Amino acid sequence: MARMVLERFPAGGPRGSWPAEEFAQARREEGLAAEVVMDIEADAFLVVLPQPRATQPRATRSGTPRPRVEAAAA
Repeated sequence: MARMVLERFPAGGPRGSWPAEEFAQARREEGLAAEVVMDIEADAFLVVLPQPRATQPRATRSGTPRPRVEAAAA
């Protein structure tokens, strides 16, 4: 399943600070299914939205580029 990245937060935040979790909670209060995942390679926390297969953008035959959707490691 592809995921859309809403925001990135560095993993080295101040002790006791959880900015990615706070951001995700605020999005959940808005009705979005936001969750936090770790991007090990980038040493960052990502707030992502799952993107169901049915709504993923498809390649067009005209060669028009698709919107960029980043895949996040779970």
